[in-house]
Amino acid sequence: MAVTDSPDAPPPRMVKCPNCGKPAIWAPENRWRPFCSERCRQIDLGAWASDQYRVAGSEPDPGAVDAPDN
Repeated sequence: MAVTDSPDAPPPRMVKCPNCGKPAIWAPENRWRPFCSERCRQIDLGAWASDQYRVAGSEPDPGAVDAPDN
């Protein structure tokens, strides 16, 4: 019997899949966590690879020159 199968164990934590919104188990047994499936994981990876998602940042000053660290 697995540890999660015991009657005293709390129910697994459920989260919404960031891609489709379906429930996904937040546990080591879910190899695609936080996604519900490999398909949703791959869709998200493709979105990052095609620049659909971006990390916010400031534009560098074109007149600024980095000084050497010597």
